[in-house]
Amino acid sequence: MSLNFVPPGQQRSLRACMVCSIVMLQARFMREGCPNCEHFLRLQGSLDAIQECTSQVYEGLITLAQPKESWVAKWQRLDTYQPGVYAVKVIGQLNDDVIQNVEDAGVRYIPRDGSASNDDT
Repeated sequence: MSLNFVPPGQQRSLRACMVCSIVMLQARFMREGCPNCEHFLRLQGSLDAIQECTSQVYEGLITLAQPKESWVAKWQRLDTYQPGVYAVKVIGQLNDDVIQNVEDAGVRYIPRDGSASNDDT
């Protein structure tokens, strides 16, 4: 069975990373961390970090098998990320300390909630 398979009844445990928008079960974030952002978010094993950096509120899903070759991935700014299931829009805001950690890691933070203007992207 696929790692991305979510059994019926567990959809309420899905969360989306507010930095890269990957959607996974909360338990998987706890066990593995974020496959794209772990080196600066440090979600693995930290329920507090998972609650702070992921959201249960998101819209739309995109499944990416080959992000580097996908025009959808490029359009959504997901083409440098790992294959997986991603939210089109993630509702929530990171606190300023987390945003600073993201930018200190050399990643340009663009909110995934649609609040960024075209000048920001």
